[in-house]
Amino acid sequence: MKQSGAAVYRPLPLRTTSRRRGGISLAVLGALLASSLTLGLSPRAHAAEELLSQGRPATASSQEGEAYVAGATVDGDLSGTRWSSERRDGEWIQVDLGASRDLSRVVLTWEAAYGKNYELQASDNGSDWRTLKAVTGSDGGTDEIAVSGSGRYVRMQGVTRAGGYGYSLWEFQVYGGRGGDNPAPGGAVKVTGSRGSWQLTVAGQPYTIKGLTWGPPAADAPTYLPDVRSMGVNTLRTWGTDSSTKPLLDAAAAQGIKVINGFWLQPGGGPGAGGCVDYVTDTTYKNSMLDEFAQWVDTYKSHPATLMWNVGNESVLGLQNCYGGAGLEAQRDAYTSFVNDVAKKIHAIDPDHPVTSTDAWTGAWPYYKRNAPGLDLYAVNSYANLCKVRQDWIDGGYDKPYIITEGGPAGEWEVPDDVNGIPDEPTDVQKADGYTRAWGCVTGHAGVALGATLFHYGREHDFGGVWFNLVPDGLKRLSYYAVKKAYTGSAGGNTPPVITNMAVSPASAAPAGREFTVHADIRDPDGDPITSRIYLSGNYADGDKRLVEARWRSTGNGTFAVTAPAKLGVWKVYIQAEDGRGNAGIETESVRVVAPPVSGTNLALHRPATASSFQQSYGDCPCPAGNATDGDPVTRWASDWSDPQWIRVDLGVPRPIRTVQLVWDPAYAKSYEVQVSDDGTTWRQAYATTTGDGDVDTLDVVVTARHVRLQLTARGTGWGHSLHELGIYG
Repeated sequence: MKQSGAAVYRPLPLRTTSRRRGGISLAVLGALLASSLTLGLSPRAHAAEELLSQGRPATASSQEGEAYVAGATVDGDLSGTRWSSERRDGEWIQVDLGASRDLSRVVLTWEAAYGKNYELQASDNGSDWRTLKAVTGSDGGTDEIAVSGSGRYVRMQGVTRAGGYGYSLWEFQVYGGRGGDNPAPGGAVKVTGSRGSWQLTVAGQPYTIKGLTWGPPAADAPTYLPDVRSMGVNTLRTWGTDSSTKPLLDAAAAQGIKVINGFWLQPGGGPGAGGCVDYVTDTTYKNSMLDEFAQWVDTYKSHPATLMWNVGNESVLGLQNCYGGAGLEAQRDAYTSFVNDVAKKIHAIDPDHPVTSTDAWTGAWPYYKRNAPGLDLYAVNSYANLCKVRQDWIDGGYDKPYIITEGGPAGEWEVPDDVNGIPDEPTDVQKADGYTRAWGCVTGHAGVALGATLFHYGREHDFGGVWFNLVPDGLKRLSYYAVKKAYTGSAGGNTPPVITNMAVSPASAAPAGREFTVHADIRDPDGDPITSRIYLSGNYADGDKRLVEARWRSTGNGTFAVTAPAKLGVWKVYIQAEDGRGNAGIETESVRVVAPPVSGTNLALHRPATASSFQQSYGDCPCPAGNATDGDPVTRWASDWSDPQWIRVDLGVPRPIRTVQLVWDPAYAKSYEVQVSDDGTTWRQAYATTTGDGDVDTLDVVVTARHVRLQLTARGTGWGHSLHELGIYG
């Protein structure tokens, strides 16, 4: 659970252009159907009919190779992925619809290797089959076949192939009525059963949450939700509910997806989050939130996409940023009591949907157990420790089930530091394994864990987006396919490039503005041609979380020469490998950018230094003048926050000088002079500028002198003047 002081990444919605291949348009589908072999009357005007098979688990009697799995026929890709059997008659493919459904039609989109004679069959148990339709004389293309009856499993049972190849389908689409994981609109949602054997039901049908947290703008939901549904996702989770929520709910309902509607309370977001509230005394805030939440519950309580209400996010833990000691305990009790008040208010308005509350660690659950009996179930965000939640629940003796409302691979706050002292981001392979492991631990706590909304269906292509998003910039990651396999049983056909053994050299001493080397082994499992790019993020250097394409050149065999930024500090370097099919592998390592080396001897090293002022107690201070000549790139001299200021070094005797190097802290000087003196009293100018921009200034100063002074006349920021190093080389 998140227990460090690191801020939790919450992606902000970005309107970005999708690069997803996605589902076929209605116009294209219409053209395909017009040219298809239609066997029987298609009930296409039936209002309740929907596509039942997309994203569901599919299996087959055989497959031609690893690239031609059964799941490729239910991924919504009509021309890029396919199933192909071995080259013999009698092969079959089937799809599990999750529950018994009323069936109306089946659409088979054949590849060139098609079935001439075959049967469409249905089963309730996957063992006993009944024939829905026998087809003879098919000529391939697209077969649209009207059927009647019901079943959980639907099978294409091949009888005779059309040629010497096997049976091969681009898509296997089954249409019919609703049920199972996507029940009919308007059904009540309940937590039923008793301790250790609970289940969530929707309209009386069992429902396991197979979900994702939602990142794109609600208005863009119609664009992205078909892809989400193809992953086997039946639930989305949000953090806030208001007037902008309706487009998301409408689009979700159209796809048969439910939504956990969130309500935000301060201080949300766990460690590092802001917004302190006094829950003991601030009745104005609490009444305002009660009124606001009640408004939106009343607005959306009858919406067919509403699954449940989620009050607050990580606030029990987050209150530690506002209070301490007995005061903190009082606030946590008051907060969870208020959550109970909200739950009772919601139930009075909407008795048909459960209420939960999310926190960042199971240590919040005792407070809910004591103060919030009105909750129907608990919820927790957990990443690396998700598999400990089961034992925490057992040890706590809780009498309610729970859901995981965020989960996935280890986060920034729970991984060890790398060689440069920053969190060591997991590889793509490790992240994918994290999702697989998370879902295994959720399903492993049967009767108590009612499902999960894993983190995160987001499209941001930045520091946090690369760490967690399944589709940054619309590109599908290994993690995307891991979630899809967890929810459907199959990852589908084509998958992303895999990057391993990434290394940066030199990792801890890359000179600013000069080239360093990045190497990795890059391969594509499907043999697709790969396009690679190199990006940089200054998140740890200057707080800029964007990914900016670096200046780089390929030197062959997975090796790249990359130009280091001018700003010193630790940067993240990213290799992004794309396969041209909407997939990408992304790996990252850190590089510490240092001042470029200067030839000669640093005459100022450990020499006496004095200054007009220095900060004695601010941040990492005291910051005396001697810190600028100690040879340590971490320590610094910092002046008062005023102009002018100066710092000077006594070299002991007159020395020939060729270069002066100034390694600035972010608080730099915009205007300054380099002055020299033989006696420390009479000074002459050796260099001057009014356009300083910080980072590193390496100056040609050819002179002989004993004393060197920086006369600083104008700051570049609102802070003082600050130098990590003042190097004088001869």
